[in-house]
Amino acid sequence: MLNFDEQRYVRIQTGAVALAERFDAVIGAALAAGAENIFFLGTGGAAILMQPAAQLLQRKSRFPAFLDMPAELILTGSANLTEKSIIVMPSLSGTTKESVALLAKLKEIGATVLTLVGHEETPLGKGGDHVFVNFAEDDTSCESFYLQSLLIALSVMKHRGEISNYDQLAGEIAQLPKLLLEVKRAYEPQAEGFAKILAGSDYHIVTGAGNAWPQAHYYGMCILEEMQWIRTRPVHASDFFHGTLELVEKGVSVILFKGEDALRPLADRVENFAPNYTDKVTVLDTAGFELPGISNEVRALVSPALLSCVLERISAHLEVMRNHPLSTRRYYKRVAY
Repeated sequence: MLNFDEQRYVRIQTGAVALAERFDAVIGAALAAGAENIFFLGTGGAAILMQPAAQLLQRKSRFPAFLDMPAELILTGSANLTEKSIIVMPSLSGTTKESVALLAKLKEIGATVLTLVGHEETPLGKGGDHVFVNFAEDDTSCESFYLQSLLIALSVMKHRGEISNYDQLAGEIAQLPKLLLEVKRAYEPQAEGFAKILAGSDYHIVTGAGNAWPQAHYYGMCILEEMQWIRTRPVHASDFFHGTLELVEKGVSVILFKGEDALRPLADRVENFAPNYTDKVTVLDTAGFELPGISNEVRALVSPALLSCVLERISAHLEVMRNHPLSTRRYYKRVAY
């Protein structure tokens, strides 16, 4: 595979799923101590990666789950954020400015803070009540954060008696690192073709639904815009028909991500509509990826990780094709803002 270290990848994703037992112990203790809600508080891309886990709890659990922005909470606070809150705060660098600033306020409030970081010797790596360190870099962090946050959400549901098959689900998730590698390997011959489509236009409408939507949003904003300077319009598939459809005409690129959860019909609706009006519709569908031994239930839960898994392969070709390394920035961490 182009510019790819297979052993490094498996090591990082294995590190993510290996945190399951400790997540379960910390969540169990917090709930037993009277925790009343959970907040997923990432910044930027890390915040987007928390959305599938938060949405899982919002729709399948009676335990209140909130998504919010540290930059806003610093200014406004929240009536729901108390000493009885569980906080999940992801930051690959462990130094994200907004998250570090909020951490001080969380300490004052007395909430239980779980930090998910790639580096321990950092403010967030040292500052959480429970610090979970799993080294990763930009090309491997999506799956790592998706899997970690999923395990946290499943643990909440287990301890509340809202699921009875936690051990089975966690066991299947533990098999994913090597399976994801095989998905990458199988997709590699198609990756260059998808990259050519992305390189062939300076504007893309990027859409998806359910737990595939966060990856559509993330890839448009954090990869195509930030790392490739390609303009995108990320839009949820349910919002596609409330404005964005009027931008669809011949020559406009529509990129559709499809997962395997209950919201898949919303993506089908876009797929059925767009080809009638543009000749540039590209679909990335996790249903075509083989995961031997993984149940349909887990496939649905890990659809965003499957998408990010193959999108990394697409990005590897895209940066070579455009002679634009993914690490190149104009402003991000380069100028004051």
